[in-house]
Amino acid sequence: MGSVNVNRNVSDLFYRYKMPPLVAKVEGKGNGIKTVIVNMSEVAKALSRPPTYPTKYFGCELGAQTQFDFKNERFIVNGSHDAVKLQDLLDGFIRKFVLCPECDNPETDLIVSAKRGTISQGCKACGFHGPLEFNHKLNTYILKNPPNMNPAVQGSSLTEGKKRTKRSKKANGDNANGDGQDQDGEPIGLDASVDVTSNDNGAGEDDDTEWAVDVSEEAVRARMQDLTDGAKNITISDDLERPEKERVDILYEMVKAKRDAGVLDSPQSQKELVNEAERLDIKVKTPLILAELLFDQNILTQAKRHRMLILRFTLNDKKAQKYLIGGLEQVIAMHSDVLMNKVPGLLKVFYDLDILGENVIMEWAEKVSKKYVSKDVSQEIHNKAAPFIKWLKEAEEEESSESEEESDEDVEIEYNERAQITPLKPVAKPPVKKPQVDDDDENDVDIDAI
Repeated sequence: MGSVNVNRNVSDLFYRYKMPPLVAKVEGKGNGIKTVIVNMSEVAKALSRPPTYPTKYFGCELGAQTQFDFKNERFIVNGSHDAVKLQDLLDGFIRKFVLCPECDNPETDLIVSAKRGTISQGCKACGFHGPLEFNHKLNTYILKNPPNMNPAVQGSSLTEGKKRTKRSKKANGDNANGDGQDQDGEPIGLDASVDVTSNDNGAGEDDDTEWAVDVSEEAVRARMQDLTDGAKNITISDDLERPEKERVDILYEMVKAKRDAGVLDSPQSQKELVNEAERLDIKVKTPLILAELLFDQNILTQAKRHRMLILRFTLNDKKAQKYLIGGLEQVIAMHSDVLMNKVPGLLKVFYDLDILGENVIMEWAEKVSKKYVSKDVSQEIHNKAAPFIKWLKEAEEEESSESEEESDEDVEIEYNERAQITPLKPVAKPPVKKPQVDDDDENDVDIDAI
């Protein structure tokens, strides 16, 4: 069987990083159908990654469960999947978790810090070292199963490893009393302090060294403070696996807490909100949350006050601006007795503050939607906004006509009186006529001859 380039975007015949093409075999039928990746171990070895990583990546991308049989080297993805499709998905895994972001070489290692919840990448070809750029569901699995961990320790499957852990916990429970202490009164399990003593069996200076982790609230806060904003962004949690509504609720509570504390105008608080929205992958929908929490019948004043915060989410983002208009519709509907007649002025304020772009407003005006409010209320809002929309169109037409006039005025015609006009076609010169001699000249008298 031939081989393919690890980076299939490279067409160089002499590219030295090769791997075997994926071989997939579909087994079973009905609800029990599954795809076995026959040579996943060989492919993973060529990529210097555990075979569980690409298999789990396939499961995340396809929304399918995965199974690992380490003893028989069988790596399974539930469902029927063809080898070509899996090979294309493998390209995505290689791009995100194998290739170096600096030199595009696959000579990289993943460095996992389960304590900090971060994944870094080191390249042996160019010396690059930095955090993993992609935030993917697989990151959570990598944190729980670092590359240097031997999967065989868990048994022939993850389930067996979990059973073994339960058995060990049960064995420890036999020697414990109901208060979480052993027979000597010492705490066990999660109540025990983390205290590890190194023992090198006669290795000299480090024989008596004791390593302890301070897990007090102040120590944890101090360690979090040491993380930079960039490191906080790549901190991995299980939040991304939650439904979108739950992620929106998390950000909602955070914005509400900062609003109640009166710190929304602080640049640091605003940056934290942006980072959290990006981490939860709901930044584009954040304007809906802001509209609900920041605006009421005094929206004209509040828009100017919170302009910088809103711009952090809507600037140059048409989709976010459309969500903001949806939020404004909800606010107008909630305070219709006060705000319905102020719709034109309200839109102009957001337009003048550069929060909403002209194109976004014009697109919104073209269609009445019942996505955020009832269709009747939406139609009423559009009717009230008609004068402002008309003003926008007229202003646009005036600008276009002025620009045309300016372009005409910019053309200067230079007239030169001495310029010679050359005809397009040569004109034939009329023949020169000889002067005719009249007969009367013979009778004239020559005065000089007298």
